[in-house]
Amino acid sequence: MEDNSLEKKFSKFIIAVSIVIPLVVAILFGVKLKDFGINVEPLSFLPPIYATINGICAIVLVWAVIAIKNGKRKLHECLMTSAIALGVAFLVMYVAYHMTADSTKFGDLNHDGILDLAETAKIGAIRYIYFFILITHILLSIAIIPLVLITYVRALAERFDRHRKIAKITFPLWLYVAVTGVVVYLMISPYYVH
Repeated sequence: MEDNSLEKKFSKFIIAVSIVIPLVVAILFGVKLKDFGINVEPLSFLPPIYATINGICAIVLVWAVIAIKNGKRKLHECLMTSAIALGVAFLVMYVAYHMTADSTKFGDLNHDGILDLAETAKIGAIRYIYFFILITHILLSIAIIPLVLITYVRALAERFDRHRKIAKITFPLWLYVAVTGVVVYLMISPYYVH
């Protein structure tokens, strides 16, 4: 019975975090430090770092699944905790970058920050693919928050039957978010103004 109470104990926390994180990120995404008189150079070194973190997270997730399938529970626990830490690190860097830099538009600017109509016309279909990947990445990154937390709490509560059941949903969605984070970065990176 105590295991169930651990899940109940964390349920309100999971709901709160699942609502607060997307709201705070959305608000902070629109906040620019320069609007408050804080003159800070855009943290343009961060996007390749947080894209790399997404890539590492994807590798860690796959490694964690392989570990548990091979009966290495302690390694699995360590890797999953690391994946959560990588997600938090990504989030902090992502928000920090967007608080210091304007959003980059896909296909509209050349490296000098000038509208390039020839380039825009050339990328037509790729733009739709980019937006599909970006939108699904964003929506699933919001949905993955409660799934990760529920999955993690069920493992802490040693409700492994329920943990496995939800992990079968959480893992592919989280892996998709991590991999598409890298893809989005690679697709948008030629348009960053440095």
